[in-house]
Amino acid sequence: MMVVTGLVFAVGCSQQQAKTFNNPVISGFYPDPSICRVGDDYYTVHSTFEYFPGVPVMHSKDLVHWEQIGYCLTSESQLPLRKVKASAGIYAPTIREHNGTFYMITTNVNGKGNFYVTAKNPAGPWSELVWLDNSGMDPSLFFDDDGKVYYIRHEGGANGYIGQRILNPETGKLEGPMKNIWNGTGGIWAEGPHMYKINGKYYLMVSEGGTSYDHSVTIARSDSPWGPFESNPKNPILTHRKNPKLPIQVVGHADLVDTPDGWWLVCLGVRPQPPGSRFHHIGRETFLAPVVFDSNGWPVVNGNGTIQLVMTAPKLPQHIWPQLPARDNFDSKTLAMQWNYLRNPDMTNYSLTERPGFLRLNGSDVNLSNVDTPAFVGRRQTDINCAASTLLDFNPKNENEEAGLVVRSNDKHHYEIAVTLKDGRRQVLFRKVLKGKTIEPVKYADIGEGPVELMVKATPLNYEFSCKSSKGNTSIILGTALTKDLSVEAIGFEDGMCFTGDYFGMYATGNGKKCTTPADFDWFEYNTDLH
Repeated sequence: MMVVTGLVFAVGCSQQQAKTFNNPVISGFYPDPSICRVGDDYYTVHSTFEYFPGVPVMHSKDLVHWEQIGYCLTSESQLPLRKVKASAGIYAPTIREHNGTFYMITTNVNGKGNFYVTAKNPAGPWSELVWLDNSGMDPSLFFDDDGKVYYIRHEGGANGYIGQRILNPETGKLEGPMKNIWNGTGGIWAEGPHMYKINGKYYLMVSEGGTSYDHSVTIARSDSPWGPFESNPKNPILTHRKNPKLPIQVVGHADLVDTPDGWWLVCLGVRPQPPGSRFHHIGRETFLAPVVFDSNGWPVVNGNGTIQLVMTAPKLPQHIWPQLPARDNFDSKTLAMQWNYLRNPDMTNYSLTERPGFLRLNGSDVNLSNVDTPAFVGRRQTDINCAASTLLDFNPKNENEEAGLVVRSNDKHHYEIAVTLKDGRRQVLFRKVLKGKTIEPVKYADIGEGPVELMVKATPLNYEFSCKSSKGNTSIILGTALTKDLSVEAIGFEDGMCFTGDYFGMYATGNGKKCTTPADFDWFEYNTDLH
């Protein structure tokens, strides 16, 4: 997939130092952040699970304002995802730079396991995969100043440990046996390891407690990368598990970066809605916090091991990227960078050239509830309060055919508003699918001829679905649905996992048969100005 524009998280341009910043710095479903610095440039990567392309690369000059510059995994040979379950696929990545080469290492839990890719430019292109092993997850690389490269990852399941081997980057081969270098402090799932050499000491930082409300960051140090590692007596250095009323929860999976303004840390967290509840729906997001080393040489995160929504900004010149327009008119021959497919797309289902100025979806027999690849193009919901809308030209010939706008959490949990044919009349439907079943009678409204504007308005607790015909000025509200029913907590860990956040998407399907007519989307708009 080619890309033509970046995804950005701020507007305007200034070289003045900011006094404060707002967390999260990368909002929406951007979990498991890893960060590296090259000169005045900072780069992060994030896990993507069943979505394609995989592992977005974000770029910043000031740690606060970020733009997307590419993806690490852009081909099926790099990212085989066919028929993987929801929240399977790509797990936590790590990005590092060494001698002018960028390394991104991660796990495809449905492929051959752990691998890395390389690039001279983090925007890409990235190399084909170098497979390493097929056990554990969350791999990381540490480049020591004596030339040795260490491969570090989780091993052994919920009660496992952090293991380490030597990597020969010239051959891409692992050398020597896996050695247990630290068991953590006793929390389950000691994972997401990162090693650093600071003032002659080797620091090993991990997450423990599982990526939910017991999540925490712990750290240990040693005189040798092989240990033994001494645990920080004040562990955990970051957690909100004893502060359930804080508006940010589930903090963990952190990575350190050294800057001209000292050490900083990126981590994941969630914003439950309403605050104080235990329901989050737009995903695990990326947060930023300062780190200082105390008199005993241990890192202290933000003074007290917690983070806030508004914090003192880094003493770095602001670099605020131009904002993308709210509306994508599909005027290019390639999709913009914010768009994702489900699993590996069948490109015969998509076209930006058959009808110039439109995104054409040729609906296949696959629908949104299948563990497969429907004709679907989606983008993350990155704001609690927002609206997504699209103008659709679609004239179904059979009652199995539909096309429209979806709010998707996973295959078994989604809401959609769509154009279809029912009782011989063209109508708009509104449907709620939870636990893999339609939970209420599907609502229908006559829509008449011509293009139809479909809209979903998001507030902290609800989604509202409406439509408007091209011949009318009045919107028809078809229904509302709860955001919490698309939350990780309400869904539970069906099939073992639920790690993603909500997407807004356009789709078309014949529900078991191929559509006889294409669905043409004239534009898609994502708006945070709801007044």
